[in-house]
Amino acid sequence: MPSVSGQSSTRVRPLASVLFAAMLLVTWTAVDAQEQRRRPGERAERDSAVETQPTPSERSVSDTPAAPKEDASARPDPALQPAVERRRPGAEAPVPSATPTSERRRPATDGPARDASAGARPAVERRRPGQSEAATPTATGERPGPQSPVRDRQPFDFNAATGLQPVAKPPRDANYAKETVRNERWYLTQRLGISDYPWWDPYNQNTLKADRPIFGDWFFNTLLVSDTQYEPRRLPTPVAPQGEGAPGNFDLIGDGDQTLFAQNLVGSFVLYRGDTTFMPPDWEFRFTPIYNFNYAEVEQNRAVRINPARGRERSDNFFAVQELFIDYHIRDVSTQYDFDSVRFGIQPFNVDFRGFLFRDQQFGLRFFGNRRNNVVLYNIAWFRRLEKDTNSELNDIGQSLRDDDVFVFNLYWQDMPRLGFTSQAVVLYNRNTEGENAPFFNNNGFIERPASIGLEKPRSYDVVYLGYNGEGHFGRVNLSASSYLALGSADRGVFVDRETDISAFFGAAEVSVDFDWRRIRLSALYASGDDDPYDDAENGFDAVFENPLFAGADTSFWVRQNVPLIGGGVVTLSGRNGILNSLRSSKAQGQSNFTNPGLLLLGIGADLDLTPQWRVSTNINQLAFADTAVLEAARQQADIDPMIGTDASIAFIWRPYFTQNIVFRASAAALLPGDGFKQLYGDEVAYSALFNLTLLW
Repeated sequence: MPSVSGQSSTRVRPLASVLFAAMLLVTWTAVDAQEQRRRPGERAERDSAVETQPTPSERSVSDTPAAPKEDASARPDPALQPAVERRRPGAEAPVPSATPTSERRRPATDGPARDASAGARPAVERRRPGQSEAATPTATGERPGPQSPVRDRQPFDFNAATGLQPVAKPPRDANYAKETVRNERWYLTQRLGISDYPWWDPYNQNTLKADRPIFGDWFFNTLLVSDTQYEPRRLPTPVAPQGEGAPGNFDLIGDGDQTLFAQNLVGSFVLYRGDTTFMPPDWEFRFTPIYNFNYAEVEQNRAVRINPARGRERSDNFFAVQELFIDYHIRDVSTQYDFDSVRFGIQPFNVDFRGFLFRDQQFGLRFFGNRRNNVVLYNIAWFRRLEKDTNSELNDIGQSLRDDDVFVFNLYWQDMPRLGFTSQAVVLYNRNTEGENAPFFNNNGFIERPASIGLEKPRSYDVVYLGYNGEGHFGRVNLSASSYLALGSADRGVFVDRETDISAFFGAAEVSVDFDWRRIRLSALYASGDDDPYDDAENGFDAVFENPLFAGADTSFWVRQNVPLIGGGVVTLSGRNGILNSLRSSKAQGQSNFTNPGLLLLGIGADLDLTPQWRVSTNINQLAFADTAVLEAARQQADIDPMIGTDASIAFIWRPYFTQNIVFRASAAALLPGDGFKQLYGDEVAYSALFNLTLLW
């Protein structure tokens, strides 16, 4: 029995044969009709005064007499027949030429054609109908019409109606002078009534958004931001030495439920001069003030203030200046607008792509620019660190500058080692001499410098960071990588009262692949830990001021929260918005500490763009200490397991109008404790939630 596919093939073959034959017939018919439309011989133009004979197809059968057969040998040669004079309607009859018609010549030749008796066919003189003499083609190959002067074809001029004259193409190395901006062109549409929009409309032409100059070629840009945060959380909280009011609170760790609220009102005002379409501004003045209100409610005494009599609630407000600088465009160094600029004042700066080493807004002097058509970029900067407010962690310009200097040089090289990947080299020198100062206490009464761990003695240090960072993609694979080597010395160790050498390493990488609206990420991070806190070497890696965008960033519990080290000093394992286990008093006001347990992180995450309005991000990170020797020395507790636990988080981001003007984010994170975390804090699950509303104008 034949198969179904065999029967189908048998039925299809005759049908295909019929279709193929029909296609051949249609093609042959079309070709034959085309041949029938062709008329043999040459005809005179329509409406010509020359009388022409009808073609055989135009004669009727009855009007055509039967003609005898003609001998082909007696037929005259068509080349020897007199030429038919053709002319356009209304043109005058040509003057008879003295040259016999038999002496025809070819165009652009002077002599007559060769005699037909010699076996050569005489050349036929070509000319337009109604033209008395044959016209010689011009250099462009054009033959002029009847009674028209012979001239070369002129190219079409697009500016003929405007009267503009053509301008020669400038050479590649030409220097371009800056043109003066005319105010009339910015206000033209407004004066015509086309773009007269209200001042509060940021989506259309607005003077407050630098769409028009305020005077001359000076522009003013305004940015207003409202940032609201509500954050319930639970994390390990120590019981106060003074005891608690409720019975049963005699353990080392108490109730860790806490509630935080913060409201930030930000205004950024920029005055600059110059057209910034292709190059930076000539001058820029920026001022960014922030007003902060924060509130905290806890369940344990001394969690918010050192004085337990002040209760378990704290409300505070602070006015800060996060940016206040002047930027001057020194020069352009190429026709591609490569430039050199200088910036002085309180300014934002990020050493690397992900904020692992130094990402802050500090007072300093910075030279920056680019070369090779923006392929190579550089920064040379010096910063003197500002003091921070304790509760808002914003700049406090009311206090004197810290004795903490940061010198930075970094170089970006785009498309290195291949197209689509940017490499960066970093050299940073951090010189801290705060060991010569008196102890420093924060606004809540807790000691910040020196840190309350180990000897609790003032210390100074000098550290050089050598780093390489890369960001980009190799085909479909996205890669972000960072590595640092910290080398230096300190005049006193954390646990030993003598000079120590600093040698630490850091490395992190994130690999991701996009699948349409999904991005899958794999993360890995290693920060070396100190294996012996009592020797002369400090091997734990610490940054200057980290603010990492890595492994979930502030969605992650370990990155977002500051987990205290209970029973070993008034320090934290990891600072707020920090990932390193640095054992500092705080990230904002404390010193770097290179005697720490380090960190090992392995994670997986996903970013899901469900719609243009909705995004979901998830992360699962496995955390461990690189070395627990420092924890064992601080806690006087042996054999602490290195496993911290599993940090799982999820975040929902909603943009109702598809823009960044209104953004609502809700996230939740939990730390499932590992054996090491249980030995330090017990088996209670720590968690945090964050509800954040951002309004931008």
